[in-house]
Amino acid sequence: MSVFFLLNLFSSFLLSMFCVAGVSAQQTTPSPRQNRVEETEVFGPIVRSYLAHLEDEQDVTDDRASQHEISPAFYRRNSNRILALKRFVIQLARSTGNDYVPELEAVTLDELKTIFETPPNVKKLKVGDILNNTFRYLGTVRVRSVFYIFERLDPYEQADLIKKQKEEARPRTIEKKTETKGITTAKEKTEEPKKPESPL
Repeated sequence: MSVFFLLNLFSSFLLSMFCVAGVSAQQTTPSPRQNRVEETEVFGPIVRSYLAHLEDEQDVTDDRASQHEISPAFYRRNSNRILALKRFVIQLARSTGNDYVPELEAVTLDELKTIFETPPNVKKLKVGDILNNTFRYLGTVRVRSVFYIFERLDPYEQADLIKKQKEEARPRTIEKKTETKGITTAKEKTEEPKKPESPL
């Protein structure tokens, strides 16, 4: 058996081993998206569905960026917004233990005018504040920029708040009780003069 044949045989063996190792590595090494999916398995179906929706949005944003349909600045802002929403939802689900996600808006300071006709003073905002009977302020998340998180109230809750507001603004009718003080007038008793007794 020639040395050349043995070298070829050994090379083929090594090549086959590298191929098997490569396939095995591809099967055992999860993709970044698979890692993200595994991280969300601890949550309920509603939270998982919302997080999957955010992943889809990021995929669309990546695709549009690769096609040069959006500017780099828009890509960064939208990607940061998606990440801010993801972090907030995960924190909300972990802190409350509820499988629920409200309708959320995440905006930067210069984007407040996109959801408010008159933007609020963010320095005075407190978590839980209701704005325009439409949004509830939930807090902030920093992903390079500060994103202000608002919950859009459902129509029934909005209608209930408007009703209460109208009731509070309605003027109250105050019933005035007219008290009549009785004046007691002391009447003098007049005694009739005694008639003289008639003589017997």
